[in-house]
Amino acid sequence: MTREPKNLIKWVAISVGGLIGVAHIGLLGYVLNPQTKIQQPPTFNIPNGPYSSYRIKAGKDGYEIEYRANDPRVLESERSLNVDQNRRGLFGGGSEKRSEYRRDQYTMDGARNLGGAIDGEGKSAKDIECIVADAGARSQGAMAGSAIAAGVAVPALSSVPYVGWLAGGWALLLGQKAGSELGSQVGQVFNDC
Repeated sequence: MTREPKNLIKWVAISVGGLIGVAHIGLLGYVLNPQTKIQQPPTFNIPNGPYSSYRIKAGKDGYEIEYRANDPRVLESERSLNVDQNRRGLFGGGSEKRSEYRRDQYTMDGARNLGGAIDGEGKSAKDIECIVADAGARSQGAMAGSAIAAGVAVPALSSVPYVGWLAGGWALLLGQKAGSELGSQVGQVFNDC
């Protein structure tokens, strides 16, 4: 009777060990075999218009996309004029030799590029005044916000163990950002922008 339980335990151990061994061999075969699945390239939905261009390079290492929404951005025109005339007039003859060369750049709507803002699209004096006033108001607000934060929040937060120095710096930056935004809003009200 004592032989049967030992035999049974031995066969159960051999069976379980064999099952685990076969499972490991199957798993190693699955992991080490390269996948033969064909990978499909992704679909790119690039907006395409009359003046846009794009180039896609695909390889086994990845994809590279170069997209230009307005290509050509600048249209160019070149003209040359050569005049060689003999004039016969009331006081005698004369000759004229003239050579001109002109190269112009145009925008898409056909306006000639003069190197600055196109008429009607530049900023008015009021817009420029508002931009300058906003910059000054933001600067003053940032200084006031950081001064208030340095006087109120930083001393209280710097006493926090281990992270007080970090919390104090965050409070100072937060005060500066909030002061800048508030200064911008106040500057818009006072400057009618």
